[in-house]
Amino acid sequence: MQVVPIRVKKAIPSGKRAQGKAANRRIILDAAKRVFGEMGYGSAKVRDIIRATPLASGTFYNYFRSKEEVFQALCDEAAQIIVPAMREARHKANTADAFFYGTFRAFFAYMVARRASGVGPDPLHNQLVVPDLGMLKQDIETAIARRVLPAVNPQVLASAIWGIASGLAETLAEWTDVDDAARSATAFMLQGFRAFATESKPVAVNY
Repeated sequence: MQVVPIRVKKAIPSGKRAQGKAANRRIILDAAKRVFGEMGYGSAKVRDIIRATPLASGTFYNYFRSKEEVFQALCDEAAQIIVPAMREARHKANTADAFFYGTFRAFFAYMVARRASGVGPDPLHNQLVVPDLGMLKQDIETAIARRVLPAVNPQVLASAIWGIASGLAETLAEWTDVDDAARSATAFMLQGFRAFATESKPVAVNY
């Protein structure tokens, strides 16, 4: 009797499989950056992202269910870079000036880098920093305990910092450089901050 060997499908090493998945995911995310930058997040569709890749539509849905999930993944990646940089600057600060400047400098530098890659600030920068508001509030509380900042309302101060940062991020192209933008934001912040910190009673406002 002749023995016929059974052909077994060669298993793909788990390492190569993982590398393939990571590569496909990277292709999708990079394509989404380009599409969002060229078309705008609101106008872009999943099919536009797929067309910007060499992948089949079925492959896309193996990784993401919608453009919103792709967008969130991009925001998560961004947060992993910018949030630690801002927190490190705040933790090292020994003065209010350094606290504000470090936060603004890290944020503006990252936004300039994103814009240079073809992705505009809207709506990515809004989604990017919102998760950091809680951490910013914690860092303000820590700075108050360290006497780097006087006793103020941490939530109000965190919202004020974010408002200035997000507003200026939309006009960064008009500034000569990131340091100039960070210094100007810090000066503006300090003027209002000092008035707020030294105010001992409510201010009457007549309408």
